[in-house]
Amino acid sequence: MGRLGTVNRPELAAFLRSRRERITPAEVDPRRRTPGLRREEVAGLAFISIEYYTRLEQARGPRPSREVLTGLARALRLTDAERVHLHHLAGAPPGPPPGPARDVRPSILDLLRRLPGAAAFVTSATYEVLAWNDLAAALMEDFSAVPRRERNLLRRTFLEPDLDGRRLYGVSDPDTFGRTATHHLRAAAARYPDDPELNALVTDLLAGSAEFARLWHSHDVSAQHTLRKTFAHPRVGPVTVNCDVLDIANQDQRMVIYTADPGSPSEEALRLLAVIGTQRMDAVHQKSSSR
Repeated sequence: MGRLGTVNRPELAAFLRSRRERITPAEVDPRRRTPGLRREEVAGLAFISIEYYTRLEQARGPRPSREVLTGLARALRLTDAERVHLHHLAGAPPGPPPGPARDVRPSILDLLRRLPGAAAFVTSATYEVLAWNDLAAALMEDFSAVPRRERNLLRRTFLEPDLDGRRLYGVSDPDTFGRTATHHLRAAAARYPDDPELNALVTDLLAGSAEFARLWHSHDVSAQHTLRKTFAHPRVGPVTVNCDVLDIANQDQRMVIYTADPGSPSEEALRLLAVIGTQRMDAVHQKSSSR
């Protein structure tokens, strides 16, 4: 936590009013015609009194605590950038986000749809597969048929049984991936020290895998990136792909894109997988809820 600074009461009041008034009627109640939340609604959602909230909007309230600011950010549906701005206006620099983001932006989902010749998917900071296209599912596994807990690539690497005798989808570099992902997870644990899902994941991995425990206790946070790998696919044989990883700004997520060299047998294999995959899978999946 940062040191407390000066509260900018006029700017804080104006910011709260603007965020409250921008909310559309449909977000509150489809029957309402007047945009925005009422003050009493914001106060109720933030678990503070209407008198206290009114004083904040009138630039005469006391310094809000971090707990109050968290409630206001939730009630006003602030983005991460707006949440940080709110804290700074209140003179209370924000702590770390509560946990890794799991919502994938619509523009990223649309990008997955626009990559029919590439196998592409999005992972969280903890290597949970959040969204994917048909070709990624055909190359790796049908993530829509897997419970959310098992869509984590670290669990798949260190804890889950091999699929059809293949470790991590028959990829040629499972040890390198496991080492890199462990290093990334340790860095994520430092960013989200209070996230219960992340802490439970680390606990499970430490208890279930001696290899993960060895890597974890090395305390390394550097990572080795593989630019090219081969999948031993049970239906189309070996598929060699180029591997590009793109960081998604402000989300702490990564998009992984696998492409084959033009004119190669692997490109033909991906085309065949695209046909096989679209016979039984939707175009793009994003499964966020637990099963």
